[in-house]
Amino acid sequence: MAEKPFLTDEQEQLVIKAIKEAERQTSGEIRVHIESQCKGEALQQAARIFHDLGMDQTREQNGVLIYVASEDHKAAIYAGRGVHSQVEDHFWSTILDDLITHFKQQEFEKGLEEAVRQVGEELASLFPGDAEDDDELSNEISYN
Repeated sequence: MAEKPFLTDEQEQLVIKAIKEAERQTSGEIRVHIESQCKGEALQQAARIFHDLGMDQTREQNGVLIYVASEDHKAAIYAGRGVHSQVEDHFWSTILDDLITHFKQQEFEKGLEEAVRQVGEELASLFPGDAEDDDELSNEISYN
């Protein structure tokens, strides 16, 4: 198992809790993936991991991956077709800018929680959920 780049176990649990809370309001799925180095361009790497994690298999194509390469200081957000077709690119840029601002202040967990919250709010407006919605994907943070 790869080393956890910058989250303590407690911080990781807080991010997972944020994912669970965000997903309560939507049928959408949110994942966070962290690795130390990015092989190539961050958005392309995020797309590959999105598919590797099976996020393109959700019923409504409404998964969103928040990707971070900690040592390379890169991040990207990749959304499934159902989300991407409804959200303008500047929305993702705004979330990434906020995430990077937190990271520059060494507020890794806070930045991830805020990004998850923002993504969750957008997903809830596009794909409202209810208590009956299945959690199609794991809420755990994945690592490489």
